[in-house]
Amino acid sequence: MVVGELSQERDVVIIGGGPGGYHAAIRAAQLGLQVTLIEKKQLGGLCLHEGCIPSKLHTAAAQNFERLHGFKNLGMKIDQVVFALDVLQEHKHKTINTLKKGIEALCKANKIEIIEGEASFLAQGKIGVENGHQYDTFTYQYAIIASGCPRKPILETKTKTLTPKTMWNLDELPDELILYGNDDYVLEIATAFNSFGSSVTILLPPNSDEFSFDSSLTKELNRQLKKQKIKVIKLSEPPTIEEIGDKYEINCKDKANSTLQLTSSHVYVAEERAPKEVTLGLDRAGVNLDDRSFVEINEGCQTNVPNIYAIGDITSGPALAVKAIKQGKVAAENISGMNTVYDLTFLPRVLQTIPPIATVGLTEHAAIDAGYKVKIGESPLQSNGYATIIGEKAGVIKTISDQETDVLLGMHIIGSHAVEQISSGVLALEMVAREEDMLFPLYPHPSLNECLLESVEDTTDKAIHKPPQVKKQKVTAT
Repeated sequence: MVVGELSQERDVVIIGGGPGGYHAAIRAAQLGLQVTLIEKKQLGGLCLHEGCIPSKLHTAAAQNFERLHGFKNLGMKIDQVVFALDVLQEHKHKTINTLKKGIEALCKANKIEIIEGEASFLAQGKIGVENGHQYDTFTYQYAIIASGCPRKPILETKTKTLTPKTMWNLDELPDELILYGNDDYVLEIATAFNSFGSSVTILLPPNSDEFSFDSSLTKELNRQLKKQKIKVIKLSEPPTIEEIGDKYEINCKDKANSTLQLTSSHVYVAEERAPKEVTLGLDRAGVNLDDRSFVEINEGCQTNVPNIYAIGDITSGPALAVKAIKQGKVAAENISGMNTVYDLTFLPRVLQTIPPIATVGLTEHAAIDAGYKVKIGESPLQSNGYATIIGEKAGVIKTISDQETDVLLGMHIIGSHAVEQISSGVLALEMVAREEDMLFPLYPHPSLNECLLESVEDTTDKAIHKPPQVKKQKVTAT
């Protein structure tokens, strides 16, 4: 190993070139700072190479594959449509490479220095970077930790199973696919591979929420899973998984404690973050960790060490790219002297399932538990003209508001283009919108957006395309 004799001075050093890291780097450069970005693998991070982009390529393929079934009603005759996984994988590699080159070009255009290697803190104000036989040290004015976080399976097994990384790299389509977990990836994988032709079963871990959506969405989701013939089994204890020949054998007990023995060609086990496995030398930098070993930060993404910031999966909260991106910009702006904060109160949750799901704000039960007297409005897509035109009538939009102030508290969507529509809900909640703020604008016709309008109208029983509910009258005995 060749060790640099002198430490090299840098203004802003960012560890990690994932979504949070490269957004932070570009924003800092835009604000006139000299930026050095250290990445041990490839720019784009887990999101681009193993998570967000590969998964959404698969779900986009599945959603479009499903749409083909309705094309005959629009006058198009499509015979013998076959899904080719190898073609999708080729497209995936091209797409990832294109996006990676785009990030590289943006960094170059913003005069960001890119250093390849694995970084770790040597002391406060000093970082070491190892790349093969080369080892260099750097001092810095400011550092942003955007390293991401190691992951581990939620179930220890003696046999090798599919992971969020390997799931999107399959060479052949599974005949059967058993999924253990209850996170968003599990649902996306289930509906996508079911569409491709796999027989899918979901095993829900013991002592876990089913999928932690609003009750109305959970009801509709279960209906859709049943319609798609995706089995969902709630377990009372963790399963055991063995590889026997070319099959997996899963022994488990359902919620009624009945013993089940399942076989499958492929098994997937969900993962969770493992912050204790982080090897960044944070103790040498004096950075505080919380009780789960995530880096502690304030609302400006600053750690207890004033010139060190942290963003993304290495911090507590949801492991979402949207969080890392926001935090990256906040950290860069604060380093440049601005006073910026991040707030995850109205962080949207989106799934590109079949049909898609998107939520923001409080669920009905959470709002009631928080002490609100709530009003509920629902608009089913089957009553929407454009949903009927495109043949995607499954789903519902639900709005929750406060009885006393009419302020919106939450919006929950399952159905076509849910992910695109939820931005209206995010904006409304951030602006403390009342029902009248949602009812005043003109909504395009015909469009799926009209369901959003009618879900708000329904909070006062004024949705046009929803029959009036018969109210039971109290009968007083005479």
